[in-house]
Amino acid sequence: MRRSAGIVIFLLAWTTVSHAEPSYTVEEAVALAKKQNAEIAIAAKQVEAARGGLIEARSGFLPSVISTGLMRKRESQEASRLRPEDYDASVRVVQNLWTGGAISSQLTIARLIEEKRTLEYQALVNRVAMDVRLAFYELLLNRAKIRVREQSVGVFREELKTQRERLSAGIVGALNVSRAEVALANEQPELIDAETSLENSYLRLSELLGVNSRASVASSRFEAAGQLQYHPRHPDLNECLAYADVTRPEIKSQEIDVEIENQQLILDRSATRPQVEAFTGYELYSERDPLVGPEFNHGYIVGVNASWHIFDGFATRGRLQATRARREAARHALEAARLSVASDVRSAFLDLQQADRVLESETRNVQNADESLEIAKGNLSAGLGTQLDILQAASDVTRTRTTRLGAFYLHNVALARLARASAREPESLGFAAKVAGGSSSGKPIAEVVAPPSTLGGQR
Repeated sequence: MRRSAGIVIFLLAWTTVSHAEPSYTVEEAVALAKKQNAEIAIAAKQVEAARGGLIEARSGFLPSVISTGLMRKRESQEASRLRPEDYDASVRVVQNLWTGGAISSQLTIARLIEEKRTLEYQALVNRVAMDVRLAFYELLLNRAKIRVREQSVGVFREELKTQRERLSAGIVGALNVSRAEVALANEQPELIDAETSLENSYLRLSELLGVNSRASVASSRFEAAGQLQYHPRHPDLNECLAYADVTRPEIKSQEIDVEIENQQLILDRSATRPQVEAFTGYELYSERDPLVGPEFNHGYIVGVNASWHIFDGFATRGRLQATRARREAARHALEAARLSVASDVRSAFLDLQQADRVLESETRNVQNADESLEIAKGNLSAGLGTQLDILQAASDVTRTRTTRLGAFYLHNVALARLARASAREPESLGFAAKVAGGSSSGKPIAEVVAPPSTLGGQR
């Protein structure tokens, strides 16, 4: 019996452990997305395809081996001394001697395309990493909001219970109970909205991580570890702009587009230049005329082929015109990319400043709301206030602390956007010890924005 019970307990424990949901920090989520994200996998295959194109372009410098064969027999023919059979077979080694720069430009273009695909891959990785961080922070925000709203609902539910008891005792009137019911009813939709937002956040993050979500959203296959925290950072705008202009893959990719068109001009001009190739090999062939020689013949061959397309109906001129136009367009796209990158950096920088200003303002606002609640409690105890003042002050405390929670979220989002805009990791951005008017601690947000555990004071 004891042995059987031990086996059952072991199996239950093993089942619980084996079905435990994995937990990821934000950096672990980013690393997982780099491995499993579908867009990143597609971009990696495009880099691999570009490497295949480089191998193909390099083949123009290497000799090629060509085998040809022909055999035919005429079923009937007019009276003639010619033999009815005819065959020819050969193996040749062909080497390009002069192509007017075509092969060199093709190889250069292939190398540039490979580099461009690599840069596009890196740009996509940076964007997906930013999207994962934003989705992760949003998930933490919504989860923290649920805790705040649950506590707030608990506070108002307790207030309703207290007012009902006091109504039964004849201490207060029905109006107090009605106000408590309204306050509770107003808070419950906020909790429902936070729960729905959390489910959507899990769906979004699952898509970015390449994780298949279950049929039930609530039973997610992973858990977001940690809590939303605030770490004050103050990067230098000019440094971020200079760094982005040098390192952003999007700018480098546009620079490569200009160089590709320059090489395409060389390739287009090669069509008007001579093409020369040498060949050698071995050939077997038949001689149809008996008076010329025996039927079976063979031997080594060597020679040179040359061609020169002197006039092509202005086709090359048209290609050159189109290539020059694409080169100018690529230059304009390069300037547009630089402006767009600078705009991304400035926008993220402004969002970061805005988040810090909102945080500083809401920190004072939370203090004012707490003081207002205490004043309302004192007034009620002294008979100078009403229950409505207490309920309003409690709602203000919850609202201001939730707004401050949103400021923490906006700060983290702005840091993630600025890191991507300047092609850096968020940890590499400059930071300061504290923010004026705010706390520099990395305390969990749930501890900072929790509503009062009880309304307190005399009812």
